[in-house]
Parts: sequence; structure tokens; C-alpha cells
Amino acid sequence: MDCKPIFEKVLKASRSLNLLDVSTINKVLNDVADAAIAHTGTILSENKKDLLRMDKNDPKYDRLELSAERIAGIASDIKNVAKLPYPVGRILSETVRPNGLKIQKVSVPFGVIGIIYEARPNVTFDVFSLCLKSGNACVLKGGSDAIDSNTAIVEVIREILRKHHIDENVLTLLPAGREETAQLLNARGYVDLIIPRGSQNLINFVRENASIPVIETGAGICHTYFDEFGDKEKGREIIFNAKTRRVSVCNALDCLIIDEKRLPDLPYLTERLSEKKVQLFADQKAWRVLNGKYPSELLEEANNESFGTEFLSYKMSVKTVSSFDEAMEHISQYSSKHSEAIVSENENNIQLFRKMVDASSVYSNASTAYTDGAQFGLGAEIGISTQKLHARGPMALEELTSYKYIIEGSGQVRP
Repeated sequence: MDCKPIFEKVLKASRSLNLLDVSTINKVLNDVADAAIAHTGTILSENKKDLLRMDKNDPKYDRLELSAERIAGIASDIKNVAKLPYPVGRILSETVRPNGLKIQKVSVPFGVIGIIYEARPNVTFDVFSLCLKSGNACVLKGGSDAIDSNTAIVEVIREILRKHHIDENVLTLLPAGREETAQLLNARGYVDLIIPRGSQNLINFVRENASIPVIETGAGICHTYFDEFGDKEKGREIIFNAKTRRVSVCNALDCLIIDEKRLPDLPYLTERLSEKKVQLFADQKAWRVLNGKYPSELLEEANNESFGTEFLSYKMSVKTVSSFDEAMEHISQYSSKHSEAIVSENENNIQLFRKMVDASSVYSNASTAYTDGAQFGLGAEIGISTQKLHARGPMALEELTSYKYIIEGSGQVRP
């Protein structure tokens, strides 16, 4: 399928967004949230078609699955976006030069944002709400796993756009074929930015094949370091929450690092994980301590592949370290720079951890499960950026804008 005519329509539609006032945008978002609730039955029916094609043991199954509760949460996030300040047209800086020129740095939309994502139909709602509120049109390229869910969601949103006499092409879902992916990645002149959401393989593919700017998001290999001075009650609950709240999301815990002086507390720290049948891959020292104290069918000795793996399932590795520095080395080697945490009552270690760990979100005495746009008070997110160029961490409204300079003169000419 030739996508050029589609891209042309999206580009034209993106320009019309510059003329929308914020009250109209907020009304659209609230109406979309209400429509999501009203059409819950239809969306779930289409979602079921997608689910029937996927193995329930596939780590992506949980991400694909919608429920009335999840749709209600999505609708709430959309309404939260409507309440947030409008990010476009903000004066970021202002100066008057000695020659009288007034120069303002003003926030503006990117224009057209392309999103390539896997089996995550909630992303369709999230992306639309954030892009509309930030004045951007969006081209969505979801995977074939979620095609029925995404098609239903896009139609619900487009119905509201038509109701408000807004060009429905500001939200466009491409067919699920690979050829369409290739065209989106090379839609120079039509698409300003590509954001992939999904596995490391997807992100690598997009980065290696795109000819337009890419912001990497999604892959999360997250660690929690229980140091020599960690509180075992805090640690126990943090580890359980970070690992089991939702195993298929990118902020889930993949590796527990423990100071060897605290190995006697390891059975207590991991005990609750057995409630959820979490399989542990423990290094030799940790395995010896856990053997006989953690269910044998859920305990294995770690190998080289146990570390640096985003499990997306009820699996977790355990690494023993002899010092703070060794913990830092392990994180540096295996982190995807998403979210890292320390459990400690030693303020000096906490401060060192914050300074030394290179990640988009760095925690002390809290679960990495909080790395989320809504939890950060941003309304929703388009993804978690793990890079440093332009945006880092949860990408919400401000991160979906660029800027331009507005120069006001009174007849000045340069000598």
C-alpha cells in the first residue's frame, strides 16, 4: 500500500490544529474519555478477537488485554490531560537586544508524530490525547496483534473528532503490514518524529532503519539494590510491588542486587514473591541462602543470560555484591537506563546512588513501578525515554513540543 497520500492528509490536518483553541481541545478530550466508557462493550469485543489469536503465556498478553476497569483508568487519564496546562505558545525566554530587537523563545508543536508500537491498545488513547493537547497530529503503526482493538479505538476517537468538525486525519492508523512500517520510518517531509514503544528488538529496528529523528522509549531492565543499610520491611514490600504489580510493563523489576552482608535477610525479602510464583535465578551465593527456604520448583541458579534480561514475566534474577561499587558496576553494565532503585537508610549511599546511576528515573526507598506519566502528575505519557537527547523519562505534554524564536523589530537592519 502506498502511504504517501495518507501522509499528505495527515500533514495537512496537522496545520489545522494550529487554529484550535484550548477550550475546544479540552472538550474533545473529555468527550473522547466519555466515549471510551460508552463504547466499552464494543472495544472489549474487538479486543477479545486479538486475545484469541495470542497465546496466554505470551508476555505481551497482559499488555494486550483490556478490561472495563482498564478502560475506565484510560478515560480518567485522558480527562487528567484535559486539565493540564496547554503546552503550546509558552514563552520559554524573552530578551530585548541592545539594538531594540525583542526576541522570544516560544513552544510549538512538532507537527506530525509517528508512533510504532506492539500489542498495547491503551497506547492508542494515550498517544491521541497527548498529541492533540500538544497540537500534534499522529500516525499510528500498531502491531498485527492488536489490529482489531486499535481499529475500534481509532473509530471511537474519530467519531468525536467529526462531531467537533476537526479533520479526522489528525489521528491515522496505518495497516499492520511491514511495508507500511518501512514507509513510515522514511516519511521525510511528512513526519517530524518517530517514537517506538515496545521491545528492545523493536526499538533497535526503528533506530537502525529510520531516516527521520527517533526518540527511544520502552525497554526497561530495572534493578533494585538492597544495600548494607537497607530496611528489610521496606525492602520486602518494594521488591514485591516492583516485581509483581504488573510484570509485563517496562518499569517492572528484573534484578534484585543485594549486599552480601544482608544475605541472611534474602529469604525474608523474597518470601512474598512465591505467592505469585515468581521464578528466581540466583547467583551462587544467593542460591545457597535461598535453597530450602524458597520453593525449589521456583529457584534456579543464574547463568550469564539471567542478567541484562527484561523478563516481562514472573521471573527475576538475584545478584550478590560485596560492595557499593560492585553494585554500581553491575547496574552500569546491564541497565537499559530506564529506572533504578536503592533501598537504604544510609543517606550518603543514597546520595552517591543518585549521582552515579545513569538512568531516566532514579529511586530511593520506593518501587520502580512509579515510573509512569500519570504517577508523575503528567496526566499520561507517550513513552519513557531512555535517551538523553531532547527528552528523558516519561514523555508527556512538554516533551511533545519544540520551540521557535519570534523576533519583533521596528525597522532594524544588520550592519
